[in-house]
Amino acid sequence: MTRTRNPGTNNPGSRNTAAILTIILVSYFMILLDNSVIFTALPSLAVDLGLAPAELAWVQDAYTLVFGGLLLLGARAGDILGRRRVFVFGLAVFSIASLLIALAPTAWLLIAARALQGVGAAIVAPSALSLLTASFEGAARDRAVAWYAATAGIGASLGMLVGGAAATLLSWRAGFWINVPIGIAMIVLAPRFLPETPTSPGRFDATGAITSTLGIGALVFALLHGTDAGWGDPLTLASFAAATALLLVFVLAESRAAQPIMPLRLFSSRIRTGAYLVRLTYLGAMIGFFFFTTQFLQGVLGFTALQAGLAFLPMTLVNFVVAMAIPRLVARIGNTWPLVIGVALTLAGMLWLSRLAPDSAYVTGVALPMLLIGAGQALAFAPMTTFGISGATTADAGAASGVVNTFHQVGMSLGLSVLVAVAAASDVQGEATETALTGEVSAALTAAAVLLGVALILALALIVPSRPRIPVVGGTVSTSHSTRPTRTLEA
Repeated sequence: MTRTRNPGTNNPGSRNTAAILTIILVSYFMILLDNSVIFTALPSLAVDLGLAPAELAWVQDAYTLVFGGLLLLGARAGDILGRRRVFVFGLAVFSIASLLIALAPTAWLLIAARALQGVGAAIVAPSALSLLTASFEGAARDRAVAWYAATAGIGASLGMLVGGAAATLLSWRAGFWINVPIGIAMIVLAPRFLPETPTSPGRFDATGAITSTLGIGALVFALLHGTDAGWGDPLTLASFAAATALLLVFVLAESRAAQPIMPLRLFSSRIRTGAYLVRLTYLGAMIGFFFFTTQFLQGVLGFTALQAGLAFLPMTLVNFVVAMAIPRLVARIGNTWPLVIGVALTLAGMLWLSRLAPDSAYVTGVALPMLLIGAGQALAFAPMTTFGISGATTADAGAASGVVNTFHQVGMSLGLSVLVAVAAASDVQGEATETALTGEVSAALTAAAVLLGVALILALALIVPSRPRIPVVGGTVSTSHSTRPTRTLEA
């Protein structure tokens, strides 16, 4: 059995590994839930606060923009200040923001609180993954990463159910109220069970933090603004130009910084680079799946918010079943082919789902494609996560975790912006409402399938051909690149 070090005692096996994994996964699940809990609740939220369409979009975008923009800084903070300490602070920020959202009387307070929630999420997410990496070794780490990946996949679809149930049975605010007691419980338990990582002397990469945050924010803003105002609008063009300049400065700054928030050496590995790019395109497609499928269920099939949430249960169930089999599957055949097969299954399900018509039945038009998408997501998430952190040194563990989560969130932000633009461009004036909405959904999901096709090509081009030597990390032989079982050596 893998033993987990307790830095605070002389007994390295005294930490409860089940408690460590539970705290990490529950905290990670909580922040993932709020990526999607808002979707099925948007109609009731708009009525309650009188939100215009642009304000409604910012309820989601304020969260993902700040989340994606600050992830690298959050990861670096854990490296310098200690990951458990930073993790607990992030949970406190997230829980306070959730309380403010639940109490928000106006649109601007709601949007500001969603941005603050993004700050907390940007601190918690990379700290959670790096704490998991530091707390487990060998086969136990592979199992923990599989659970982490399953949480990432299941969290999104359960968020739809929670949001729909809250909006229908109670209020859209209930979906955020539940974060408060959960957050408090995790804040109390984390110092007791989670191991603290050593603090390291150093300073924050201020230039990298500012340019990455503003650059990513400007790019997402340009895509969102261009959808409404037009791609030739001066503000749209200026935002694209600012994003390009800021991101170029960011890369230059990272190449020269003594302690960068995103060490460019992480991209020296073809495997890691492939994992980051696959995650970017895959998540861009998946956020569109949730966003547009929900609209079809409520706007065309006439589902209530609760029914729309329940409609995602087939995907959630198959996702969970397949995800639980991942550790055994990876032990037999490695991570590479589960990733490829997972992306291919998701692509097949998305192509099927994109054929929706106004008279489509839920079972054949939505539920059956969801089974493929759920199985594919469960197969793909764990290998994507493993490849994204594989081979990273202990010193770079936080940065590698930050890059994984950054590409996750940026992929969702950019992907949703692109797919919204595609849907808007497909709109035909004069069509009946249900027909027009179906056309928009079909166009967006077709574009999502294209993104998944790109993800599959990237996996085949960058990950499949690579057969690197198995690296030794922290005294343990990593099996993350192998295609067959490899003996694990305990330190």
